[in-house]
Amino acid sequence: MSAIVSDVVVDVQHGDCGKGKITHHLAKTGDYTHVVRYNGGHNAGHTIYHEGNKFVTHVIPCGVFFGIESIIGPGCVVNPERLLEEMQELRDADIDVDNLLSIARNAHVITDWHLAEDSKDKAIGTTKRGNGPAYRDKYGRKGVRAEQVPELQEYLIDVYQEFHHNSESTVKILFEGAQGFGLDVDWGDYPYVTSSHCTVGGAVLNGIPAQSIRNVYGAAKIYETYVGAKDFGMEELLEAKAIRDIGEEYGATTGRPRKVDWFDLDAVAKAIDINGLTTLVINKVDVLERVGTFMVYHGENKFQFDSMEDMKYYITEHLKRDNLEIIFSGHKDRI
Repeated sequence: MSAIVSDVVVDVQHGDCGKGKITHHLAKTGDYTHVVRYNGGHNAGHTIYHEGNKFVTHVIPCGVFFGIESIIGPGCVVNPERLLEEMQELRDADIDVDNLLSIARNAHVITDWHLAEDSKDKAIGTTKRGNGPAYRDKYGRKGVRAEQVPELQEYLIDVYQEFHHNSESTVKILFEGAQGFGLDVDWGDYPYVTSSHCTVGGAVLNGIPAQSIRNVYGAAKIYETYVGAKDFGMEELLEAKAIRDIGEEYGATTGRPRKVDWFDLDAVAKAIDINGLTTLVINKVDVLERVGTFMVYHGENKFQFDSMEDMKYYITEHLKRDNLEIIFSGHKDRI
């Protein structure tokens, strides 16, 4: 039996908070034998800057950029056609995706029927990528698994054998999440949620023991964004447009403009506690510095600060936890 250690990257807001930047930075350390995408599908997009080039990955883990075995885990849903297109884009960029990418045999597949059904959604504001219907069929015990799809056969893997009976004495896994805590099917603002588990628990469902987790990295922004049908944010204010434009707040997958609001301290604190974060990275600090307005929701109140330093101090003081490191980062900073 192989020993397993794992680190997990989660989003503690509504997605789009820089998980790709964090996972890319961690994978670059060379400390991992595997990088695993543990939830979601092509409804997500991670923007990564690698060797001076911009990449937007959708379901392929970022380990492929560093020669690390990368697995689409059983917690994911896969659109075979879109996956093969994404693989070709990476091949065209000289990324050795064919020898590095694997798909869990028991990952589920998004079919044409799922896409057709999801295209009719108006109530939730989904990305219309078929995820919801695919997950519904998975839990309804009538889904299609990757092992049933001929064009995926050469990439299939048994994650139990890979993780627990590996020739490596210690398997070191970096788990890369999608969407965010505010969209989690159990903990988000139901029903305006995604259809998968966006918490650290979603990583455990991909075949590892809970005690193997050593670090949990959380991604947030110094403000909040959301894409979907519910009412959200301060769209009537000029600051919202300024934040959107300066922060380039448009969906990496759909291109939709993101709704904007101020930092919700209580919501982030809840995500920290439930996920057991060891590090919180708060991104895009420089965006608010350029806008010049510094706001935080806390309880029933909204607090305005004179400077970013005052806002950072307030957030740090109220999010303090034993063994939690808080890092503030700029728009395109490397952490």
